Amino acid sequence: MWARHPDRRRSITHRVGFNPIDPEALRVQVRSAEPFPFVRIGNFLDGKFARASADSFPSFEQVVTMGRSFSSVNEQRKVQVSDSSRFPGPILELHELLASREWLDALEYIMDIPDLVPGPELVGGGIHETGPHGLLDVHVDFNYLKDRDLHRRLNILVYFNPGWREQWGGRLELWDRAVQHCLHAFAPTLNRCIVFATSSLSFHGVTALTCPENMARRSFAAYYYTRQPPPDWDGKEHSTVFRARPNERFKGSVLMPGERAARAIRESVDGIKRVVRRKIV
Repeated sequence: MWARHPDRRRSITHRVGFNPIDPEALRVQVRSAEPFPFVRIGNFLDGKFARASADSFPSFEQVVTMGRSFSSVNEQRKVQVSDSSRFPGPILELHELLASREWLDALEYIMDIPDLVPGPELVGGGIHETGPHGLLDVHVDFNYLKDRDLHRRLNILVYFNPGWREQWGGRLELWDRAVQHCLHAFAPTLNRCIVFATSSLSFHGVTALTCPENMARRSFAAYYYTRQPPPDWDGKEHSTVFRARPNERFKGSVLMPGERAARAIRESVDGIKRVVRRKIV
């Protein structure tokens, strides 16, 4: 375990790309964090590296042609690029840093979760860009990769938005388990990093963007897993679960159930098509 290897504890401060961190202070923050374990790290990366990474992000128009776009009731004008072969050089380097043994050792100690595994093939992670008027409703993430037998434990989000203004929205919100109170809201400012535990109670979302039309909210996301289930796992696998905010009653009672019903129908039809194709072949 990382706590038993003080040399490793120091190594994260010397790895090219990272700024020095105080793991003891971060560990204390995590233990007292509400509404679920998380830590915010400012000035996360070396300044030149952070700027080079920000400058290397493709434009929103470009990223639409590179990755997967989301346009639904709960996710609008969001694009993710998970194929690391398409990452610009600095972003590829960041991807590798976040999967490095040094950083994994640090996370295991800070978050008190041993034996972390980097996300295979960046399922759901990588470059994230959200265009003007985009949003991501409050949700908890999928909890299990069945084909890999891996349990999702941590999210890391690193932001690359120099000069971002509060009035442009796009804040990361952390909500209580009942989704009645937002306890924290973080603007996606350049070189800010948020790490938080992934569980059935880690409700989070992104407020609607009101940035200029020629801008986008940019971040890099990575996820970490363990082969052992978390202590509180109930044995049930689930995909992303969305919840309406308290001021979104119409969305919660009408639009979101309609979206879920439509998705269930599509998945059922797709399943039937797969069965038919197998029989034909």
